[in-house]
Amino acid sequence: MTHSSLPPFHIAVIGGGPAGLMAAQAASGLGARVELFDAMPSVGRKFLLAGRGGMNITHAEGYQPFVSRYGRQAHRVKPALDQFGPQKVRDWVHSLGVETFVGSSNRVFPTDMKAAPLLRAWLHRLREAGVQFHMRHRWTGWRDGQLAFATPDGERLHSFDAVILALGGGSWARLGSDGAWLPLLQGEGVAVEALAPANCGFDVDWSAHFSSRHAGEPLTTVAITAHDIDGLRIKRQGQFVITAGGVEGSLIYALSAALREQIARDGSATIWLDLAPDHSHERVFEEVTRPRGARSMSSHLNSRLGIKGVKSGLLRECLSAADFADEAKLAAAIKLLPVTLQRPRPIDEAISSAGGVVFDGVDGSMLRAMPGVFVAGEMLDWEAPTGGYLLTACLAQGKAAGEQAVSWLEEKVNAR
Repeated sequence: MTHSSLPPFHIAVIGGGPAGLMAAQAASGLGARVELFDAMPSVGRKFLLAGRGGMNITHAEGYQPFVSRYGRQAHRVKPALDQFGPQKVRDWVHSLGVETFVGSSNRVFPTDMKAAPLLRAWLHRLREAGVQFHMRHRWTGWRDGQLAFATPDGERLHSFDAVILALGGGSWARLGSDGAWLPLLQGEGVAVEALAPANCGFDVDWSAHFSSRHAGEPLTTVAITAHDIDGLRIKRQGQFVITAGGVEGSLIYALSAALREQIARDGSATIWLDLAPDHSHERVFEEVTRPRGARSMSSHLNSRLGIKGVKSGLLRECLSAADFADEAKLAAAIKLLPVTLQRPRPIDEAISSAGGVVFDGVDGSMLRAMPGVFVAGEMLDWEAPTGGYLLTACLAQGKAAGEQAVSWLEEKVNAR
């Protein structure tokens, strides 16, 4: 703990998202005097937006499967999760007076499904702990060893004992995560990977006819076969939406890291749709080839397999007329319909981003190139699917950064 005979350590947190707020909580809880800066008029804007459809806090699956959702960077994210994992996130939410429940998909939500009450209770706790908030302060780098901020009243310079950066990634720029910090850190010798869209949709370049008829329609019972991030074939069932120019939605987002990498490597990526995931190949073939009399094939598929609307449109879109007329090829396509993805959608449309500060340049949470500067959250080079994984890791990394900042300052004092 901080020596009582010394003034409290003075720590800046830059960024008012979940990672920054948790860093402020952790550092102030260890006796530091914390000031938090954010470029926006209020904190937690992306947090509140994420809660509009139901605030998914974390996920209740087993811990090892949970950690595996972070893909190739799981071993980098795990140390923070080991200290503040899904159950501790729930305990912390409960400590703020907000109860939670586990939904049918093992996602964890507040009982009222809302983000605003949780954020209000959290900010009240932070203010009670003495955290000072400075809004409309856009960090612009360092000037003569001081932090520089552009404010409505002009540039302001501030000195601190340590700095925690929790500036987010590159998605939802209008809410504050614009990636403007990349050149600032690169200029200080910090290694970064370019930001890229994660949990994003993809362009398919549909025909005008298909797009005009089916844009906005959901596929609620469908499975996708694709290659995962290690090149292994996987099959997942879920749902997604046809857009005017492509595909988006939870099932697509879950595969987006691998699909984005395949497109970068090969120029495109192919997914295979199973339009009848509840039926075997044999059953589908049997129904397609069943005598249909004077009925059209479209009417036949609807009555025998429930394939109609957007599913029927996909078959027409992705198969030639000759293949659609070939019963064996049609039956095979219902179970394995290839769709070629051309491009990921732009990063500002994505739910989150990949890329950022490279872990090899970080010791715990501290930048090796900049002792006394700590980083947390989405600005680090990791990604995760939706389902509470993003928020849990941001909270865990924020807590780790706040604790390490105080510990590092204590070690400096003790070394004198």
